Amino acid sequence: MTMSSLVAPAEELYVNAKTGNDKNTGSQSQPLKTIAEAAHRIDASAAKEATTIILSEGVYPLTETALFTNNKFSVENRLTIRAEVLPDDANWTPQRMPIITAMISATPTPGDGEEARGFEIEASHVTIEGLRFTGSPVYYYIDGKQSRRYYPIWRDGKNLDDLVVTQCLFAGNVDVLPVRVAIFGNGRGLVLDHCVFYNCQNPVVFGDVQDGTSSRNAMRYCLVYEANYSGVWTTTQTGDDFEFHHNVIANSRTAWIKDDDSNHRYRIHDCILTNNMKTAGNGGDNAINNDFLKMQNVQLSGAIEIEKDQSKNNYLQLKEGSFGSNLQAGLFKK
Repeated sequence: MTMSSLVAPAEELYVNAKTGNDKNTGSQSQPLKTIAEAAHRIDASAAKEATTIILSEGVYPLTETALFTNNKFSVENRLTIRAEVLPDDANWTPQRMPIITAMISATPTPGDGEEARGFEIEASHVTIEGLRFTGSPVYYYIDGKQSRRYYPIWRDGKNLDDLVVTQCLFAGNVDVLPVRVAIFGNGRGLVLDHCVFYNCQNPVVFGDVQDGTSSRNAMRYCLVYEANYSGVWTTTQTGDDFEFHHNVIANSRTAWIKDDDSNHRYRIHDCILTNNMKTAGNGGDNAINNDFLKMQNVQLSGAIEIEKDQSKNNYLQLKEGSFGSNLQAGLFKK
C-alpha cells in the first residue's frame, strides 16, 4: 500500500511515423507523428507521473533534436522511450524495430567544427529501449582541423542520474553514415544493457560529474563490432565500480580508451576483446598497458562471425553457435 501510494498514474504517448499526426491526442488510436512533438508535450507537463513514449515500426527522420528537459521523473515514475514490439516479443523481427535517422543540421561548436544531437536527455530516470539508430548522412570531414560529429543519444548534465539504454541497435558506416559517439553520458548511472554497436566510431563515452566520481555506470551483454576508434571510453571520473561483463568488442581500432590522467582500475569479467588493433589506448590514439583492467575469464583471441542474412532475427549479431555466442551479448535478454 505504501509503494502504491508513491506511484502516480502512468501516461502513454503513441507515435507512428506512417499514420500519425502531431495534432492528434497521442493515444493509440490517434498517435503523434514525430518524436520531437512527444518531447515537447512531455516537457510542457508538470504532472509527476511515469510516462512512456511508444514508437510503432517505421522510419523516424529527426530534423531537430528530440530534447527532454523536464527533470520531474523518479525511480518509481520514470520516462521510457521504447518500441511497441521489443526484441524478446514473440512476433519481433529486425524489420519491426523503429529506425531513428538524423537529418539534423549540424551547428558550430567553438574550435571543434560542428555537431548534431539526436536524443538529448537532460533529465534523470530515463529508459530507451528497443530502437535502431543510424548514422547521419552529412560528411564527417570539414577540413584538416575540424569535423562534423553526430551523437544519437547525448546527456550533457553532470548532475543527472539513471539513464538506461537497452536492447538498442546502433548501425553506422565510417564512410557514408558516420556515428561519432553513439551514447555520450555525463552524470551518474549510465547503463548500457544488451545493445549492439555496428560500425560506430565510438559506441559510448562515460563522461564526468559535477563533482567527485561518477558511479553506478555499467556496460553488459553488449556487442561492439568494427568500431573505428574505440569500443568503450572511460574518463578520469568514471569510478572503480564500473560494471563491465559479458561484452564482445571485436575487429575494432582500440577496445578500451581511458584518459591519460585516470588512476582508476576496473574489474571486467566474462568478455571477449579480440582482433582489435590495440586492447587499450588513450585519446591520443596511443597504445597503453592494459594493467588497469583486472581481467577474469577474458579472451583476447578468436574470430567473431556476424550474421549478415537480413531474414534472420539475429541479423547484425553473432552467428548462432559461433565463437562468443555463449556470452549472450546482443539484443535478446531471453
